This record gives sequence, structure tokens and C-alpha cells, in this order.
Amino acid sequence: MAKVLAVLSSGYKDKENSYETGWWGEELFAPMELLEKAGHQVDLASPLGGKPDVDKLSIGEEYDPKGTYKEIYESGKADETKKLSEINAKDYDVVLIVGGHGAMYDLAKDEDLHRIINTIYDEGGIVAAECHGPAPLIYAKRPNGESFIAGKKVTGYPDVWEPEGLLDILPFSLEQELKKISNYDIGDLEKTGHAVWTDEQIVTSRDPFSSELMGEELVKALQKRNK
Repeated sequence: MAKVLAVLSSGYKDKENSYETGWWGEELFAPMELLEKAGHQVDLASPLGGKPDVDKLSIGEEYDPKGTYKEIYESGKADETKKLSEINAKDYDVVLIVGGHGAMYDLAKDEDLHRIINTIYDEGGIVAAECHGPAPLIYAKRPNGESFIAGKKVTGYPDVWEPEGLLDILPFSLEQELKKISNYDIGDLEKTGHAVWTDEQIVTSRDPFSSELMGEELVKALQKRNK
């Protein structure tokens, strides 16, 4: 059994632009279900601890038409998270950074998360990030001062899919920042699901529709390690 730390945004409110965001339901629950079914333990953490704010769009009819993730959310599955500052990274085999636009605000430059990412990587564990979740990988620094993903092949949410006008109020464009320091792989936008293994320890996925794929990739990687 592996121990997985899923990291969620605590949420963000922009009153000036009447904009609220947080973590994306499917990006937590789809991988979590697959990991738990395979016998792994999934713990949750966020910058503030407690109950983090979900992006309500992610459990609404447009993105969750069958109510699958809404039902899991309302069951309280994500009501309690530990504070990132209190996490002992050496307790975990995997860190999974869940996307949602909230990750751009409170996860991207969180130094506790950067510490967790580096420690798990240095201990031989897996660093996984979904959709907007690769944002912290840009700003996490290795001992040599370089970005954690400098020159590495990664994916993440593309600008072309950002809602109209949102790039104007987001703190940065994920795609453009990834392109500055990494080998950004957008994949085939006509195909559902895209995940990229940089090496045996780093995996990123492009969008919410890659959530199940991320879970499958992590289950396979952990199974391979346990042989």
C-alpha cells in the first residue's frame, strides 16, 4: 500500500470581478477512487487546512451531468484537509496536486508545498499534477536554483480552453509560464485525456477529462514499483 497526499487549493474569491474558484471535483475524486480501489491510502491537504472551497462549476450540471462528483463531495469526502505546513513529506510515496483555477492563486507559490514536492521527489516518490496543478512545479526550486521542471516535458491546461476573459484576471497564463521554462506538450486537443510522464517520478495531465487517466497512470506506476 502506498500513501498518497492529494493537495487542494483552499479557494480564492475575487470580489472586484465577482469571481470565485477552488479545486476541481473530478480531479480529486476520479483518481482518488481508483487509488483507493487499488488499496492505496489518500490523505488530503491544503494551505489553510479544514474544508477547502470546491469550484462549484466542477460539481454542476455542465461538467458533472450525472452528479457523480457532486454526490461524493456532498458525502463529506473532502471536508477535512491537513495544513500543508504540518505535513511530513517523508510519510508519503506520492504527491498529487489537484487542479482547478484555485491552484494558480494559493498553491503556485506556496513554500510548504514546494518543500513537499522536493522531499517526495528526492525520496524517490512520484510527483503528479493535474490541469492547473502544474503551476507549483514552475515555482518550486531545486537546490541549484532552477525550476523543478526546467527543461522537462510536461503538460497542463492550455490557453485556448480558458473561459473568455479569464486570462485577464488570472495571476498568469499557465501555458505561457510552462513554455518559458519547460518542454510544454499540449497533446492532441481532439483527443480526450492526455498525460505525460517526464521520467519515472513526474507525471502531469492536461485537463479535467484526463482525471481518470491520471488515476490509472498512478495505479500502474505504483503496481510496477511494488513488484
